[in-house]
Order: sequence, then structure tokens, then C-alpha cells
Amino acid sequence: MTTGGDYLVRRLRLRHIELLVKLAEAGTMRGAAQLLNLSQPAISKMLVEIEGAFGTPLFERSRQGVRANEYGTAAMHHARIILGELSRASDELEAMRAGATAMLRVGTPSVTATVPVAIVDLHARMPRVSIQIREGRAQELMQKLLDGELDCVFGAITPEALSSGSAPLLQSEVVIGDHLCVLASAEHAFARRRRVEWADLQASRWVTPPIDTLVRQAFMSAFLNQGLDSPMPVIEAMSSVTIGTVLRLDPSLLGAVRHEHARDEVARGGVRLIPVTPTMPLPPLCLFTRRGDLAQPAVHEFSKSLRRSATQAARGSTR
Repeated sequence: MTTGGDYLVRRLRLRHIELLVKLAEAGTMRGAAQLLNLSQPAISKMLVEIEGAFGTPLFERSRQGVRANEYGTAAMHHARIILGELSRASDELEAMRAGATAMLRVGTPSVTATVPVAIVDLHARMPRVSIQIREGRAQELMQKLLDGELDCVFGAITPEALSSGSAPLLQSEVVIGDHLCVLASAEHAFARRRRVEWADLQASRWVTPPIDTLVRQAFMSAFLNQGLDSPMPVIEAMSSVTIGTVLRLDPSLLGAVRHEHARDEVARGGVRLIPVTPTMPLPPLCLFTRRGDLAQPAVHEFSKSLRRSATQAARGSTR
């Protein structure tokens, strides 16, 4: 049996959509019932109604509860998008009542030199756009994008995203290339050298991100590619701000960060880039949107602002 959109509109209520989302969040009927303040029999009845509307079983029943099959997983995914779009509509109308002409919801890492410049550029050209910035880890932001909670995400594609099967649901535009950088206190001995090789740094004391990050993996590869053992960091820190602060406090340390983050720390003062060869590339930073979404003018203009920001950064780095 096939069902069209009009048929589903007549059969499903928003409460059904909300149930699918809460069931995805909770993982159990009991958990979903608690989140919705409903009884489990009421939840069971609604699930039967939902399956009747779609014309196919969405869940497998057992003594342990219910588990979504492939149809149920797809239905829950689209339910999250529907509620995400409703949330966007509410936020956008509220922004318009306050005088905005449009709203842009951007996901970005917590530290980036490119995004603030792009936001200022966008506001200079579209001053009545309301902008919401959500900061976090790439994988979490990508999921929010897929769920309709964000309009776009600026960041690098991660191996986790590629292996999760979500990559075909995303479309990307390369904004800026990136590579591994080494930072040091301005007082560090290597800060005065014009050329350094990875072998020169093997015995140094390091501050790096955790081992499950792209930066740490590139750091290890930089040494392994030269036939060297990768140094074990004496400090691990996720934030480049923390790494920069530690380097300023202890001039004996070296830090491994993205070039995008290194620019920010160098601008703060007290640390310098160490010119290490050969250069170790990192996945480029891209602007991600959901595949198949209608292009929003604000997203398109933000993309232009990101490219302008990246161009300015490239010119600054060659001076």
C-alpha cells in the first residue's frame, strides 16, 4: 500500500510526529511516554495509528519493547526534520516581529577565525538578517543540520560522518583549505628559527588534541611519514584557546592545532607559528547544507561572506 502526502496530512497529527521524535530520543516506549506525559497504552495506540497512516509496520515488537525497522528509522528522521522546520518557523516569525527580514542558523566549531569575519561581512550587506550561532563538535552539529535544527554548518567532514551513512544526505562547498600547524610561545627556542623539520621536534614536550581528532591523527602521521615515532603529548586539550594559554604559561611546550585556530591564537599575541616542513594537510573546511533543500538567500549570502573571509585570510598569511 502506498500513501501520498495529502493522505498523511489527513491521518497524522503533530502529536504523532512528536511521538516519533521522542521515541527516537528515548529509545523505549516507557521513556517516550514519560517525555510526553502519556501512558504506555496511549503510546501503543498512537504507534498503531502512525503505522496505519504509513501503510506499513515501522516497529518490531518484543518483550523488551519496540525497535524501529528501516521504515521506522526513516520516519523518525523525517519527523525530526518536520519539528525542526516548525521550530525554525517560530524563530523566524519572532525575528521578523522584531524587525528582521530573515533568519540564519549557523553551526560552527567553538573557535574559528573565519566565521566571525563572515558574520560581520554578512551583516554589513544584509543588516536585517537575524543570525543564530550554535557552537559544538562537528558530529553533533551535522546531526542538528540533518534534523532541521540548523540551516548550515561550517566545519570539516569527519570520518565518523562518512561512516555513519549521513554523507549522502549532505552537500558541501569547500571554503578554505587547512593544514596542521605548530604553535610555540614567543620565548621558545624554535620561535626564532626560519625552518624546522618534524625530526627536530620529536623530543619536544607537546600539547595536542585527543587521539580521536583529525588534528591529532595528522600530528601522528607527520612523524610516522618521516619514519619517526610519534611523540606522546604531556597534555591533551580539545580547545585551541586552552592550548594557546598553556603555551603562554609554559614556554617549554609546543602545541598542535589547525591553521584556522592558529590564526586566532597568533592574533591574541604571545605565541608564534613554527614553520615546519613538510606541510601536513587536513580536510578542508566546508559549508554544509542538507541535500535537496531549497537554497535560502541568507545561506547563499553567508557562503559568499565565508569565501571573502577566507580570501582575506589567505592574503594576510602571504604578507
